[in-house]
Amino acid sequence: MTTLITTAHASPGYGFRQAARMEWTKLRTLRSTFYALLLTVVGMVATGVVTMANTKAPSPDKAAAFDPTNNVLAGVALGQLLIGVLGVLIITGEYSSGSIRSTLAAIPDRRLLLTAKASVYGGMVLLVGEAVAFLTFFAGRAALAEGVPRPGIGDSGVLRAVLMSGAYLAMIGLMGVGIGAITRHTTSAIASLVGVTFVLPALIGGISGPTVAKYFPTMIAGNSLAVAKPVSDMLAPWTGFTVLCLYTAVVLGVGARLLARRDA
Repeated sequence: MTTLITTAHASPGYGFRQAARMEWTKLRTLRSTFYALLLTVVGMVATGVVTMANTKAPSPDKAAAFDPTNNVLAGVALGQLLIGVLGVLIITGEYSSGSIRSTLAAIPDRRLLLTAKASVYGGMVLLVGEAVAFLTFFAGRAALAEGVPRPGIGDSGVLRAVLMSGAYLAMIGLMGVGIGAITRHTTSAIASLVGVTFVLPALIGGISGPTVAKYFPTMIAGNSLAVAKPVSDMLAPWTGFTVLCLYTAVVLGVGARLLARRDA
Protein backbone atom coordinates (compact mmCIF):
# COMPACT_ATOMS: atom_id res chain seq x y z
CA MET A 1 0.00 0.00 0.00
CA THR A 2 1.32 3.41 -0.98
CA THR A 3 0.80 5.94 1.79
CA LEU A 4 0.79 9.70 1.29
CA ILE A 5 2.89 11.44 3.93
CA THR A 6 1.35 14.72 4.98
CA THR A 7 3.63 17.69 5.56
CA ALA A 8 1.07 19.83 7.34
CA HIS A 9 2.14 21.48 10.58
CA ALA A 10 0.18 21.71 13.79
CA SER A 11 -1.44 25.04 14.44
CA PRO A 12 -3.70 26.46 17.13
CA GLY A 13 -6.57 26.63 14.65
CA TYR A 14 -6.73 22.99 13.63
CA GLY A 15 -10.07 21.25 14.06
CA PHE A 16 -12.33 18.64 12.56
CA ARG A 17 -12.66 20.44 9.23
CA GLN A 18 -8.91 20.62 8.74
CA ALA A 19 -8.44 17.01 9.87
CA ALA A 20 -11.18 15.76 7.58
CA ARG A 21 -9.73 17.66 4.61
CA MET A 22 -6.33 16.11 5.27
CA GLU A 23 -7.79 12.61 5.54
CA TRP A 24 -9.81 13.05 2.36
CA THR A 25 -6.67 14.15 0.48
CA LYS A 26 -4.79 11.07 1.66
CA LEU A 27 -7.68 8.70 0.99
CA ARG A 28 -8.48 9.83 -2.54
CA THR A 29 -4.83 9.84 -3.63
CA LEU A 30 -4.16 6.26 -2.55
CA ARG A 31 -4.27 3.79 -5.44
CA SER A 32 -5.47 1.09 -3.04
CA THR A 33 -8.67 3.10 -2.46
CA PHE A 34 -9.59 3.11 -6.14
CA TYR A 35 -8.77 -0.55 -6.71
CA ALA A 36 -10.55 -1.78 -3.58
CA LEU A 37 -13.72 0.14 -4.42
CA LEU A 38 -13.57 -0.96 -8.06
CA LEU A 39 -13.22 -4.60 -7.04
CA THR A 40 -16.11 -4.17 -4.61
CA VAL A 41 -18.40 -2.84 -7.33
CA VAL A 42 -17.36 -5.40 -9.95
CA GLY A 43 -17.40 -8.30 -7.49
CA MET A 44 -20.78 -7.51 -5.99
CA VAL A 45 -22.48 -6.88 -9.33
CA ALA A 46 -20.95 -9.99 -10.92
CA THR A 47 -21.92 -12.17 -7.95
CA GLY A 48 -25.47 -10.83 -8.02
CA VAL A 49 -25.85 -11.36 -11.75
CA VAL A 50 -24.42 -14.89 -11.72
CA THR A 51 -26.51 -15.85 -8.69
CA MET A 52 -29.72 -14.56 -10.24
CA ALA A 53 -28.96 -16.11 -13.63
CA ASN A 54 -28.75 -19.48 -11.89
CA THR A 55 -31.82 -18.94 -9.71
CA LYS A 56 -34.67 -21.29 -10.60
CA ALA A 57 -38.37 -20.83 -10.02
CA PRO A 58 -39.31 -22.31 -6.64
CA SER A 59 -41.54 -25.32 -6.27
CA PRO A 60 -45.08 -24.56 -5.01
CA ASP A 61 -44.26 -25.73 -1.49
CA LYS A 62 -41.29 -23.31 -1.27
CA ALA A 63 -42.81 -20.33 -3.06
CA ALA A 64 -43.81 -18.55 0.17
CA ALA A 65 -40.23 -18.52 1.50
CA PHE A 66 -38.57 -17.74 -1.85
CA ASP A 67 -36.56 -14.51 -1.53
CA PRO A 68 -34.76 -13.46 -4.73
CA THR A 69 -33.73 -10.19 -3.06
CA ASN A 70 -31.54 -12.16 -0.69
CA ASN A 71 -30.02 -14.01 -3.65
CA VAL A 72 -29.13 -10.87 -5.59
CA LEU A 73 -27.38 -9.34 -2.57
CA ALA A 74 -25.15 -12.39 -2.03
CA GLY A 75 -22.13 -10.35 -3.15
CA VAL A 76 -22.24 -8.34 0.08
CA ALA A 77 -20.06 -11.06 1.63
CA LEU A 78 -17.29 -10.28 -0.86
CA GLY A 79 -17.79 -6.53 -0.62
CA GLN A 80 -17.45 -6.51 3.16
CA LEU A 81 -14.05 -8.19 2.97
CA LEU A 82 -12.64 -5.61 0.55
CA ILE A 83 -14.18 -2.65 2.35
CA GLY A 84 -13.12 -3.94 5.76
CA VAL A 85 -9.52 -4.55 4.68
CA LEU A 86 -9.29 -1.07 3.17
CA GLY A 87 -10.55 0.35 6.46
CA VAL A 88 -7.79 -1.51 8.27
CA LEU A 89 -5.14 -0.24 5.86
CA ILE A 90 -5.95 3.45 6.22
CA ILE A 91 -4.80 3.11 9.85
CA THR A 92 -2.16 0.39 9.81
CA GLY A 93 -0.60 1.63 6.58
CA GLU A 94 0.45 4.82 8.34
CA TYR A 95 1.99 2.87 11.19
CA SER A 96 3.92 0.53 8.90
CA SER A 97 5.29 3.41 6.80
CA GLY A 98 5.99 5.67 9.78
CA SER A 99 3.85 8.47 8.36
CA ILE A 100 1.66 8.34 11.46
CA ARG A 101 4.22 10.66 13.11
CA SER A 102 3.62 13.33 10.47
CA THR A 103 -0.12 12.87 10.80
CA LEU A 104 -0.01 13.25 14.58
CA ALA A 105 2.24 16.29 14.23
CA ALA A 106 -0.45 17.90 12.09
CA ILE A 107 -3.39 16.70 14.23
CA PRO A 108 -2.11 15.98 17.76
CA ASP A 109 -5.63 15.35 19.11
CA ARG A 110 -5.78 11.61 18.45
CA ARG A 111 -9.48 11.19 19.10
CA LEU A 112 -10.16 13.99 16.64
CA LEU A 113 -7.87 12.30 14.14
CA LEU A 114 -9.70 8.98 14.39
CA THR A 115 -13.06 10.75 14.19
CA ALA A 116 -11.94 12.46 10.99
CA LYS A 117 -10.62 9.22 9.48
CA ALA A 118 -13.80 7.34 10.36
CA SER A 119 -16.09 10.12 9.15
CA VAL A 120 -14.35 10.53 5.79
CA TYR A 121 -13.99 6.82 5.11
CA GLY A 122 -17.40 5.92 6.48
CA GLY A 123 -19.12 8.62 4.44
CA MET A 124 -17.37 7.57 1.24
CA VAL A 125 -18.12 3.87 1.74
CA LEU A 126 -21.74 4.60 2.60
CA LEU A 127 -22.21 6.40 -0.72
CA VAL A 128 -20.40 3.67 -2.67
CA GLY A 129 -22.16 0.92 -0.74
CA GLU A 130 -25.64 2.27 -1.42
CA ALA A 131 -24.83 2.88 -5.09
CA VAL A 132 -23.45 -0.62 -5.64
CA ALA A 133 -26.32 -2.23 -3.70
CA PHE A 134 -28.87 -0.60 -6.02
CA LEU A 135 -26.77 -1.33 -9.11
CA THR A 136 -26.44 -4.97 -8.07
CA PHE A 137 -30.17 -5.27 -7.42
CA PHE A 138 -31.23 -3.94 -10.81
CA ALA A 139 -28.50 -5.80 -12.74
CA GLY A 140 -29.28 -9.07 -10.99
CA ARG A 141 -33.01 -8.58 -11.42
CA ALA A 142 -32.50 -8.23 -15.17
CA ALA A 143 -30.56 -11.52 -15.24
CA LEU A 144 -33.45 -13.60 -13.88
CA ALA A 145 -34.78 -16.24 -16.23
CA GLU A 146 -38.34 -16.16 -17.48
CA GLY A 147 -40.80 -17.64 -15.04
CA VAL A 148 -38.82 -16.73 -11.92
CA PRO A 149 -40.61 -14.23 -9.66
CA ARG A 150 -38.97 -10.85 -10.28
CA PRO A 151 -38.59 -8.61 -7.17
CA GLY A 152 -39.50 -4.95 -7.45
CA ILE A 153 -37.97 -2.13 -5.45
CA GLY A 154 -41.45 -1.24 -4.21
CA ASP A 155 -42.22 -4.75 -2.95
CA SER A 156 -42.49 -5.31 0.77
CA GLY A 157 -39.08 -5.32 2.45
CA VAL A 158 -37.06 -4.95 -0.76
CA LEU A 159 -36.07 -1.27 -0.50
CA ARG A 160 -35.17 -1.74 3.17
CA ALA A 161 -32.97 -4.74 2.32
CA VAL A 162 -31.08 -2.86 -0.39
CA LEU A 163 -30.55 0.22 1.77
CA MET A 164 -29.43 -1.82 4.78
CA SER A 165 -26.97 -3.78 2.64
CA GLY A 166 -25.27 -0.56 1.56
CA ALA A 167 -25.20 0.69 5.15
CA TYR A 168 -23.74 -2.64 6.28
CA LEU A 169 -20.70 -2.14 4.06
CA ALA A 170 -20.12 1.24 5.68
CA MET A 171 -20.30 -0.26 9.16
CA ILE A 172 -17.84 -3.03 8.28
CA GLY A 173 -15.51 -0.39 6.86
CA LEU A 174 -15.70 1.54 10.14
CA MET A 175 -15.07 -1.65 12.11
CA GLY A 176 -11.96 -2.13 9.98
CA VAL A 177 -10.81 1.37 10.94
CA GLY A 178 -11.43 0.62 14.61
CA ILE A 179 -9.66 -2.75 14.51
CA GLY A 180 -6.72 -1.11 12.75
CA ALA A 181 -6.50 1.49 15.54
CA ILE A 182 -6.64 -1.25 18.17
CA THR A 183 -3.96 -3.55 16.74
CA ARG A 184 -1.85 -1.08 14.65
CA HIS A 185 -0.57 -4.10 12.67
CA THR A 186 -1.97 -4.97 9.26
CA THR A 187 -1.71 -8.75 9.49
CA SER A 188 -3.28 -9.08 12.93
CA ALA A 189 -6.00 -6.56 12.11
CA ILE A 190 -7.00 -8.34 8.89
CA ALA A 191 -6.87 -11.71 10.68
CA SER A 192 -9.18 -10.33 13.39
CA LEU A 193 -11.58 -8.93 10.79
CA VAL A 194 -11.72 -12.18 8.82
CA GLY A 195 -12.05 -14.20 12.01
CA VAL A 196 -15.05 -12.22 13.25
CA THR A 197 -16.82 -11.98 9.90
CA PHE A 198 -16.13 -15.40 8.37
CA VAL A 199 -14.34 -17.97 10.53
CA LEU A 200 -16.06 -17.72 13.92
CA PRO A 201 -19.64 -17.61 12.56
CA ALA A 202 -18.98 -20.77 10.53
CA LEU A 203 -17.37 -22.60 13.45
CA ILE A 204 -19.92 -21.57 16.06
CA GLY A 205 -22.81 -22.08 13.66
CA GLY A 206 -21.62 -25.60 12.98
CA ILE A 207 -21.47 -26.37 16.69
CA SER A 208 -24.49 -24.62 18.18
CA GLY A 209 -26.57 -23.61 15.18
CA PRO A 210 -27.89 -20.05 14.88
CA THR A 211 -28.33 -19.46 18.63
CA VAL A 212 -25.02 -17.59 18.96
CA ALA A 213 -23.92 -17.32 15.31
CA LYS A 214 -26.87 -15.07 14.46
CA TYR A 215 -25.18 -12.24 16.39
CA PHE A 216 -22.09 -12.16 14.14
CA PRO A 217 -21.94 -9.45 11.46
CA THR A 218 -21.96 -11.71 8.39
CA MET A 219 -24.90 -13.73 9.71
CA ILE A 220 -26.78 -10.52 10.46
CA ALA A 221 -26.09 -9.22 6.95
CA GLY A 222 -27.10 -12.40 5.14
CA ASN A 223 -30.08 -13.40 7.24
CA SER A 224 -31.42 -10.19 8.77
CA LEU A 225 -30.48 -7.14 6.67
CA ALA A 226 -30.32 -8.40 3.07
CA VAL A 227 -33.67 -10.16 3.19
CA ALA A 228 -37.14 -9.11 2.10
CA LYS A 229 -38.75 -11.95 4.01
CA PRO A 230 -37.98 -12.84 7.65
CA VAL A 231 -35.72 -15.83 8.30
CA SER A 232 -36.66 -18.07 11.19
CA ASP A 233 -34.33 -18.21 14.22
CA MET A 234 -32.50 -15.08 13.05
CA LEU A 235 -32.58 -11.48 14.27
CA ALA A 236 -35.24 -9.16 12.89
CA PRO A 237 -33.83 -6.64 10.37
CA TRP A 238 -33.94 -3.59 12.63
CA THR A 239 -32.69 -5.58 15.62
CA GLY A 240 -29.73 -6.78 13.57
CA PHE A 241 -29.06 -3.26 12.33
CA THR A 242 -29.05 -1.95 15.92
CA VAL A 243 -26.64 -4.68 17.02
CA LEU A 244 -24.27 -3.76 14.18
CA CYS A 245 -24.41 -0.08 15.14
CA LEU A 246 -23.46 -1.04 18.70
CA TYR A 247 -20.56 -3.19 17.46
CA THR A 248 -19.29 -0.32 15.31
CA ALA A 249 -19.52 2.19 18.15
CA VAL A 250 -17.73 -0.14 20.60
CA VAL A 251 -14.88 -1.00 18.21
CA LEU A 252 -14.30 2.65 17.29
CA GLY A 253 -14.55 3.68 20.95
CA VAL A 254 -11.92 1.15 22.02
CA GLY A 255 -9.73 2.14 19.08
CA ALA A 256 -9.98 5.83 20.01
CA ARG A 257 -9.09 5.14 23.63
CA LEU A 258 -6.05 3.04 22.76
CA LEU A 259 -4.91 5.48 20.10
CA ALA A 260 -4.99 8.28 22.66
CA ARG A 261 -3.12 6.34 25.35
CA ARG A 262 -0.32 4.71 23.37
CA ASP A 263 2.83 6.11 21.80
CA ALA A 264 2.98 6.48 18.02
